[in-house]
Amino acid sequence: MKDENICKKIVKAVEDQHPKQLLEIGPGAGAITKYLYRLNDVNFKAIELDEEKVRYLQHTYPLLNGKIIHQNFLEAAPPFEGRFHIVGNFPYNISSQILFHILEWREQVPVVTGMFQKEVAQRVAAKEGNKVYGIISVLVQAFYDVEYLFDVHENSFNPPPKVKSGVIQLTTARKTPAMRSEKDFFNLVKTAFNQRRKMLRNGLKGLFHEDILKQDIFTKRAEQLSVEQLAALTFQMR
Repeated sequence: MKDENICKKIVKAVEDQHPKQLLEIGPGAGAITKYLYRLNDVNFKAIELDEEKVRYLQHTYPLLNGKIIHQNFLEAAPPFEGRFHIVGNFPYNISSQILFHILEWREQVPVVTGMFQKEVAQRVAAKEGNKVYGIISVLVQAFYDVEYLFDVHENSFNPPPKVKSGVIQLTTARKTPAMRSEKDFFNLVKTAFNQRRKMLRNGLKGLFHEDILKQDIFTKRAEQLSVEQLAALTFQMR
């Protein structure tokens, strides 16, 4: 990331949420880290897997010593007691896995500000009826309100990637939809969208009794149902 204006916009989006504790995922060469660790009254940590990047950051920004966790985020435990915010220019190849891991921490994480490949950012923010609405859209939006903040042009990077990027912000949902259990909800959503071209009646045969599957809602496809409708269906599962 070479565009300082974009770096500052991301930092401003974080700062506006008034974090007390802040974790950056994948600081890399420190494009936004150099601003984040200086934020007033913020307990800052970063998690980075690449040993060379860790050494670079510790050498370039000595005040980061003791604040960098050298670990794979996907295998990490929460680095703070209590609530903390997350920020990152997330590695595009594992960005969905990062979001699923953050969902496991959601009781502690009220705000996530992240840069993703644009298609992934759009998918996370998509509503029902949109062709990119899918598993990640539903599972994130069940627990977070999603705001698409801005696009990031490929020329903001050196070297420029072959894809555009987008920055989104997640904040704890004002209202989580009622569901029988999170396990049922995750199972229903994954099963429904794994056969997204089928009517729900055909794709969900194993999860509901035949008489339930006769309801009109089961003539729809998964992408036509809102997060709330999918959550409500869990109460009728076997």
